[in-house]
Amino acid sequence: MNLPNSLSVTRIFLVPLLVVVLLTKFEGRMILGVRKELVGAAIFGLASFTDWIDGYLARRRHQVTPIGQFIDPFAAKLLTISAFISLVQMDLAPAWMVAIIIGREFAVTVLRSLAHARGATMPASSLGKIKMIAQIVAILALILGKDHLQGFFVIGQVALWVVVATALISAIDYFRRFGSFLYPKAAEPTAAERPLPKRKVS
Repeated sequence: MNLPNSLSVTRIFLVPLLVVVLLTKFEGRMILGVRKELVGAAIFGLASFTDWIDGYLARRRHQVTPIGQFIDPFAAKLLTISAFISLVQMDLAPAWMVAIIIGREFAVTVLRSLAHARGATMPASSLGKIKMIAQIVAILALILGKDHLQGFFVIGQVALWVVVATALISAIDYFRRFGSFLYPKAAEPTAAERPLPKRKVS
């Protein structure tokens, strides 16, 4: 297994550690003298960094593999979904907003899989990239804003709304593109195929 794929697998193993840190009731909410929110934010930040660096290394080293193309997005979705569910459990994010975000992830994954089965590709849109950045900001800020650093909590709430908005808009875009694969428009007739206009008889 090459280095990029190893980083993706490492990110998967960080997910249960993140959930345990965020949801376990430690005495005094401290882990080895450090507030558990800081530890959780550090774990999520490290996992998010591996999400960027493994893709960068795979492209730079020409180590893009089929298994890597599967593991990388799977690990990224597992990380963000687990973090958002943990935030709901911690009363830091509304359940309905997280339900929209997770529902969008599953819907887009299904659409891209169906398109791939038909021999078509649906590359990520620019809105999807904005959503990904907003997700990282929202999760980190909400974790850090737990009971302290209220400024971070406000930033997290704003970023969460950005995530929901971009999730809905990008989902509509994916459905539109998928519809174009299913029902392509009929090809326009060429100039030679178009009937000649009728000449007026004077």
